[in-house]
Amino acid sequence: MCGIVAAVAAHNVVPVLVQGLQRLEYRGYDSCGVAVYRAAEGVGQAAGLHRARSTARVAELQAQVVADGLNADTGIAHTRWATHGAPAVHNAHPHFSHGPGADAALRPARVALVHNGIIENHDELRAELQARGYVFESQTDTEVIAHLVDALYEGDLCQAVRAAVARLHGAYAIAVFHKDEPQRVVGARAGSPLVLGVGRAEGAEPAPHYLASDAMALAGVTDQIVYLAEGDVVDLQLGRYWIVGQDGQALAPGLRPVKTVQAHSGAVELGPYRHYMQKEIFEQPRALADTLEGVEGVAPELFDGLGEQASAAWRVFNEIDNVLILACGTSYYSGCVAKYWLEDIARIPTQVEVASEYRYRTSVPNPKTLVVTISQSGETADTLAALRHAQSLGMTHTLTICNVATSAMVRECSLAYITRAGVEIGVASTKAFTTQLAGLFLLTLALAQAKGRLSADDEATHLKAMRHLPVALQAVLALEPQLIQWAEAFAQKDHALFLGRGLHYPIALEGALKLKEISYIHAEAYPAGELKHGPLALVTSAMPVVTVAPNDALLEKLKSNMQEVRARGGVLYVLADADTHIASGEGLNVIRMPEHYGVLSPIWHVVPLHLLAYHTALAKGTDVDKPRNLAKSVTVE
Repeated sequence: MCGIVAAVAAHNVVPVLVQGLQRLEYRGYDSCGVAVYRAAEGVGQAAGLHRARSTARVAELQAQVVADGLNADTGIAHTRWATHGAPAVHNAHPHFSHGPGADAALRPARVALVHNGIIENHDELRAELQARGYVFESQTDTEVIAHLVDALYEGDLCQAVRAAVARLHGAYAIAVFHKDEPQRVVGARAGSPLVLGVGRAEGAEPAPHYLASDAMALAGVTDQIVYLAEGDVVDLQLGRYWIVGQDGQALAPGLRPVKTVQAHSGAVELGPYRHYMQKEIFEQPRALADTLEGVEGVAPELFDGLGEQASAAWRVFNEIDNVLILACGTSYYSGCVAKYWLEDIARIPTQVEVASEYRYRTSVPNPKTLVVTISQSGETADTLAALRHAQSLGMTHTLTICNVATSAMVRECSLAYITRAGVEIGVASTKAFTTQLAGLFLLTLALAQAKGRLSADDEATHLKAMRHLPVALQAVLALEPQLIQWAEAFAQKDHALFLGRGLHYPIALEGALKLKEISYIHAEAYPAGELKHGPLALVTSAMPVVTVAPNDALLEKLKSNMQEVRARGGVLYVLADADTHIASGEGLNVIRMPEHYGVLSPIWHVVPLHLLAYHTALAKGTDVDKPRNLAKSVTVE
């Protein structure tokens, strides 16, 4: 949900920066800021870097900018959503580096930087920079990048940024400028989106150029957009720009073509993708990085949400003795995964209910229940009704995992974790699902900590694995060509069966749902152990059977289930970890996952199923983004 805007021009760019932030407000944020390079203009106005930051709305920032008289031809701006700790001005972007030394803050700032994403190795870099004399003013990973660029600067900002990003592990989109190089901004991206806006020269003025995390931020400023690729570094100077690829070589202009984008629809531009669903599948690394941004450690405070009641989650988590999850559709399946996590890691009894059914049956309320709702929009009518029903039964401890901070679900629950999937246009949810899983895993860890069931070593191990999610998902997305081959076969079928065991059974359910939603192929999912209890009667050579096969404690059981399918002439399509020793053969098609992902494996194994459904629908020619009879947000019962 974080947003970036940057500009280099021959005229005042501050209005463009502030307007860009206003256009990004739909993402949600809790702080915002702008930084500029200003030449000396009269008495009391020093040359150099200046900034304004606020934890209020962009409108308040705009008033502050006017009051401060910020007027400059080079600048960067940012909206940020903090997920850990109270939002504060010192954590808001842009971040400055004043250079090393205990007295650095008394000297003029040298580097200004904004950042979307999450840096996995920020702790190591922070320690290294502190040893070199850099003093940190915030708790963010972003400030590490600002100091690193300063430490590596030797007169060429582009070279310093390239050297700095080579040291970063994780996902990022950044925009940075230096006091010694007026009218120059350098951007870079890996795992988080960043676009270049190409301006037009007016009269004798050189053309202005812009950077943004979303083309919508540049609506009304330019409709000429360049979508930067993974690993690109872009150098903006007055009247010119160039892009350096991942190999360090400057790219010919045609390799990153300028596209005309309808400015009013910038927020939902497809970019290089054919459908929004495909775009949103490939946005999952960025969405997960944004969802995890700012999470430095596990604590119940992560779930205090937007309320003013400090540490309310600590009290609630200590009082509850079981969890009730209420959700619909894809969100229900994320809750089913969470049940395995909560009972295994936090040792808390958990029940998952289809929200549309829950309030129509007699249930036994328990006031020590934590009622968890899950919704992408936060406006799902059945889930809201189920929440209110639970509250009417005296279960007042409520928490939501939701993608929209301003939604009814967030307002009506006492606790919240806001995921950062961003705008999701495709009806078949993808990035919203994986970010829900990330939020639910954090909830599991926080509950385990509150109950004294999470050691410091286990916490560190789990958080390290979570921070690796955005990077590792890039390797999963690289499996797309193999999944296209599978999809060509599936497009000829009328039915499909999905199998999973343990916490991967809900992932099989999610895979079947996606396939039926957008390709209209009848698909069912079963726990693999249930094969002999009915579904095996359906297995023939005309029935493809998709099997989720991670290398876990149930693998040998699953292999036996696969043999049952093969013995009946069934054709298997297996998503296997590299070390499962399952090889392709007659009637057995295997795609090997790039890593073994342990307890977080559901997040990894669901992405290939999203791609399989998408490419099957594409092969069948159905309306991928708007499947028949379905709506994105179900706001009526």
